Amino acid sequence: MDNRILGLHHITAIANNAQRNYDFYTHVLGLRMVKKTVNFDDPSTYHFYYGNEDGSPGTILTFFPWEGIGPGKNGVGMATEIGYSVPTGSLDNWAGRFREFGVSMGEQAERFSETYLPFTDPDGLAIALIQHSDDRPAWETGDIKQDMATQGFHSVTLSLQKMEATARVLTDIFGYTLQAQEGNRYRFVTDAIATAAIVDLLEEPAGAIGRNAAGTNHHVAFRVANETIQMEFREKIQSKGLQITPKIDRDYFFSLYFREPGGVLFEIATDNPGFTVDEPLQELGSHLKLPKQYESSRTRIEKALPVLASR
Repeated sequence: MDNRILGLHHITAIANNAQRNYDFYTHVLGLRMVKKTVNFDDPSTYHFYYGNEDGSPGTILTFFPWEGIGPGKNGVGMATEIGYSVPTGSLDNWAGRFREFGVSMGEQAERFSETYLPFTDPDGLAIALIQHSDDRPAWETGDIKQDMATQGFHSVTLSLQKMEATARVLTDIFGYTLQAQEGNRYRFVTDAIATAAIVDLLEEPAGAIGRNAAGTNHHVAFRVANETIQMEFREKIQSKGLQITPKIDRDYFFSLYFREPGGVLFEIATDNPGFTVDEPLQELGSHLKLPKQYESSRTRIEKALPVLASR
């Protein structure tokens, strides 16, 4: 297995209401609820994982739905847009679907010779559907089929006052290369994998600092094959003078966290052990799964969590 960063693993964002978040991502956008668990540091709050059938790395969007947290503000020092790959020719259908459900969206446009449709989720989280050649099988729902469904991440955009130090993390540590530039947007790509391989840096010297709350991204996780490779990257990051956490067991992957010089919280996450470690594939997301340390408090935690109605 390649001992490099294998593109994006997952992206974690913040929501204001669990039911509204669940309804939008499973019904309107058509993702699969892969895992329903709780925040490791705040077990009275859900942690939702949405993705494809098995929650493959590079498809996983996760949320902390902190009830009533209120709106955040996008700005520099944050991941400010999530890009999803969708099949060529599907954007008109998506625009029609968004109109049907009252989703706020922009006009179709082009970026780096690819057509995209920008929109926001109910909390204002910025997402773009991007027509891109992608052979990953999508999760289908009753009204969203393969010819339209999202296939996983295309890219993530980071907004920064200055991009140079962040770019060095991508190139010197993660193995990305600068592929292209359009205005103040710089596209970095890894050739270690064909999908979820793009990071765009948006340089905004006069940009205001963002504030994390609902409708903003909490962190961006990059993918490695296993813990051995992960710990090699930990040494590389430390050697550059950056502070990084010890390895943390997140039940479905192992994690390291560090804040890159531009202010964005980065994670390095492993492929192993995956989401079927505690639920069979056909039942993923069907049960409330708790971290081992909270299992003895299940009754109390279930009472504290909002009731989640399935469609």
